[in-house]
Amino acid sequence: MLQHRGNHIDVVTLVVILTLMVIGIGVVYSASSTIAQEKFGKSEAFLQRHVLKVFISVFAMFFIMRIDYHAYRRASKGLLLIAVALLAITLVLGGEVKGASRWLRVGGFGFQPSEFAKVALILHLCVLISEKGERVRDWKTGFLPLFIWIGLITGLVLLQPNFSTGSMLFLLSMVLLFLGGVKIKHIAFSLGALVPVLLIYMLSAEYRMKRIMAFLGGPAEHASSNYQLLQGIIGFGNGGLFGVGPGVSKQRDFFLPESYGDFVFSIVGEEYGFVGTTILLLLFLIFFLRGLKIARLATDDLGKYLALGITLTITLYALVNAAVTLGLLPTTGLPMPFVSYGGSAMLFSACAIGVLLNISSQTILHPRRTPVEVDGVAVEEEVARRVYS
Repeated sequence: MLQHRGNHIDVVTLVVILTLMVIGIGVVYSASSTIAQEKFGKSEAFLQRHVLKVFISVFAMFFIMRIDYHAYRRASKGLLLIAVALLAITLVLGGEVKGASRWLRVGGFGFQPSEFAKVALILHLCVLISEKGERVRDWKTGFLPLFIWIGLITGLVLLQPNFSTGSMLFLLSMVLLFLGGVKIKHIAFSLGALVPVLLIYMLSAEYRMKRIMAFLGGPAEHASSNYQLLQGIIGFGNGGLFGVGPGVSKQRDFFLPESYGDFVFSIVGEEYGFVGTTILLLLFLIFFLRGLKIARLATDDLGKYLALGITLTITLYALVNAAVTLGLLPTTGLPMPFVSYGGSAMLFSACAIGVLLNISSQTILHPRRTPVEVDGVAVEEEVARRVYS
C-alpha cells in the first residue's frame, strides 16, 4: 500500500516562509525608521503596522492550511466572481494612489483587490485544468473558457491602471496553461493577439513610456525616471560583499524612495551585502524546489496544478522584484514576497501558502523500494503504484 503524510505538512516550506517574514520585519524596520521618525515622530511606526500584518498573515496561513484543498473545486468559481466584482468596484469607488485606483477601503481597513484576484485566478485555472484533462487541448471547450477568465481579470487590473500586476497575471496564467497541456499554438495565438495590445497600453501613459526609455538608455530628459533604480544600485555598491551592517543603511535616509516597499531588496544588499542577498534568494530557491516536490507527490491533478501555480507565483514575483532592483528589468511596482512592507500582498500570499501546505499534508510519501505481490507477481511498490493504481 502507498503511505500518505496524513496531517504532516512540509515543515521545510513552512520554516522558509516564516524565515522570510522574520527577515522582512528586520529589514522593513531598518528601511523605514528614518522616514517614520520624520513623518510620525516615532521610528517604530511602520514596524508596528508591519508586525501586525505579519501576525494576521500567519494566522490566515495556518487557518487556510486546515482546509482540504479539494474544497476549492466548488469554491473557486465563486471566489473568482467575487474578485471580478471587487475589481469592478475598485474602478468606480477605489482610492487613488499615484493616479491609479487600486485600493478599496472599508472603515480603517484597506486592501488591493488585485492581490485577491491573483490568488483566485490561479485557484480557478488549476481547478478547470484538472477537471478538463485532455479536453484542455481543444480550442472551444478547453482553452477558450480558460482564456476568457484570464482576459477578464487581466483587463480589469490593467484598467486601474496596474500594468505590472496585469502583465504578471497574464504571464503566470500562460505558463500554467502550458504546464496543464494546452496546445502551444493556442498559447502562441493568444500571445500574438495580446502582446500588441499590451504594448499600446504600456506606451499610452507618459510615465510608463519614460520608464521604458530610461531602462533602454534613452534621452537624458528621461533620467529622472531612473532615479529610484540608481539609488537602489548605489545601495548594492555600498554593501559590497558583507554589507555595512544592520541598521546602518545610508540610502534609507530619503535617498531611496519606497526603500521599505518595492526596493527593500536594495536595503538587504546595502546592509548585508552580496552574502545577504544570496542567502535571501537561496531561501526562495529552496521554496521553489520544495514546491515542485509537493506538486510531484500530489495525489491528484488538482493538487499538482495548485502546487505548481502557487510555487511559480511566489518564486516569479521574487525573481522579478530582484531583477527590477538590480536594473535587469524596467521599474515596476511588484513587492518582494513576505519581505516588502505591505498588507494585501503578504496576506493573500500567505493564504496561498496555506493551500500549498494543505496539499503537502496529503501528498504520497516516497514509496518504499520493497517488493510487493500483485496478482501473484513480485514487483516494486513504485511500479505497482504506477501500473495498477
